[in-house]
Amino acid sequence: MSQESVQNQCIFHVFDGLREGLSHFSPPSRVALVYAVRPEDPIRIYDPQLLLQGHEPKLKELYLDNDAWRDAELDCSRMKKFEVQHEGNLQLAGLISFGGRSRSIAYQMWFTEHHPDMCSTGPTERWLEHAVWLLSQDMANADVPCIGTSGYVLREYATHAVRDYIVDERINLIGWDTHIRVYPTLDAVLGISETFEEGVWPRGVLVFVEPSAVGDIRFIARFPALERPQLKNYKHVRKLLLSVENSDRRLISDGKSIIGIAIGTMPRGCIIADFRSGHGFLRLNGDLICSFFDGRFHSSTRQAKLVQVEETLLEYGRNPNDGNALFKMIANIVHNAQEQRHGCTLVIDLNPEPIRISGQHLEQPLDLRQPPLLELAKSLATVDGALHIGRDLHLHGFACLLDGYAVPGEDRSRGARYNSALRFTNLHEHLMAVVVSADRPVSVIQGGVELTARCEWKPLYGYVATPPTLESYIKRSR
Repeated sequence: MSQESVQNQCIFHVFDGLREGLSHFSPPSRVALVYAVRPEDPIRIYDPQLLLQGHEPKLKELYLDNDAWRDAELDCSRMKKFEVQHEGNLQLAGLISFGGRSRSIAYQMWFTEHHPDMCSTGPTERWLEHAVWLLSQDMANADVPCIGTSGYVLREYATHAVRDYIVDERINLIGWDTHIRVYPTLDAVLGISETFEEGVWPRGVLVFVEPSAVGDIRFIARFPALERPQLKNYKHVRKLLLSVENSDRRLISDGKSIIGIAIGTMPRGCIIADFRSGHGFLRLNGDLICSFFDGRFHSSTRQAKLVQVEETLLEYGRNPNDGNALFKMIANIVHNAQEQRHGCTLVIDLNPEPIRISGQHLEQPLDLRQPPLLELAKSLATVDGALHIGRDLHLHGFACLLDGYAVPGEDRSRGARYNSALRFTNLHEHLMAVVVSADRPVSVIQGGVELTARCEWKPLYGYVATPPTLESYIKRSR
């Protein structure tokens, strides 16, 4: 196998493993690579799923209009075999990027999607950083039988990416002298999250604190040193979570055992696991890192961002204040339905005068700007049928029946709520429907079309030719 073919295979396997791994950690994710093997080589691009489409002007400015990317203060020939100098995020809109330079590959920059519902970009950046290191290593070794192993590593890198990010951030916050081991801590979080107590998922907050900072905590109950429950006993810790459920109390751990129960402000650099019955969130120093459910870590905040709803309200030229208020009301109802795990449909009526919809009407529409009435609307969303919300920020009806004629694109696997919304919005203008499924997916529908539908990306093949130069890529895109 020629050297060029080996290099292409190295790129493909790292690329494919990275793409599949990120697609399990986040929603389906595309990946792209811009690289040059030798300093004098033309810059090439591997972007089979067109992630970088639309960014051609910026790529041209960065890589073709000047040679700053070549003229880094680095002599690759003097670097050690596996040494890598990192290149930070390029800050392109909607993208996360990370790159590096090494003896085996003079320049590489990896890109992936910045999904709007990410808790933090940190773990994904650590994932890209590891891809940089693995590609440099594979290019240096050029060992054909072992080329595919880097892809396997990147497919299952979620826990390692979260751990790497936590370690880096804790070093920045409290320095190198730390005693909490992050891997056992993450294993405990996942283990406890899957442990039932009398058939119920865990709820409550567990905080991991450096032993040196325990004295700064306001305990309301402490366990004797020789009687402290061990963290690895997930069943025991799950029982103890009952003592902090639905309160501002927290279980405190030093990473090995449960020290006691506390309230108040937590010390700097603590790791917080917030269990929320079937899922939860991991925080560092109060900042979101990721969520966890189904025995894995994920990037999602588990709250729909409703970008399409916000854009539609802007297109209708509403008063900015009213439009923002309407969007917040919609988001509030949707997020509550997701949290409570019940399905519902919201019909957003943008007509000057609300249309008549079959359902339960009200003598006086409810003004959703009033918090008690917004809370009532959340409860009415649990009743079968749709909520009817007008552009006047009022609820005009609930338990509404949505009918219409069959339309292309119906999906029987999505149920009656989804397909009725497709039919109804296809029949009526200036309407938008937001459909929340009981299992959490949220669909925004207008004109009989789901605006939130995702394209199915074409599968990639094991054989890959030499990627095109960036110059030819940009010419083809014009």
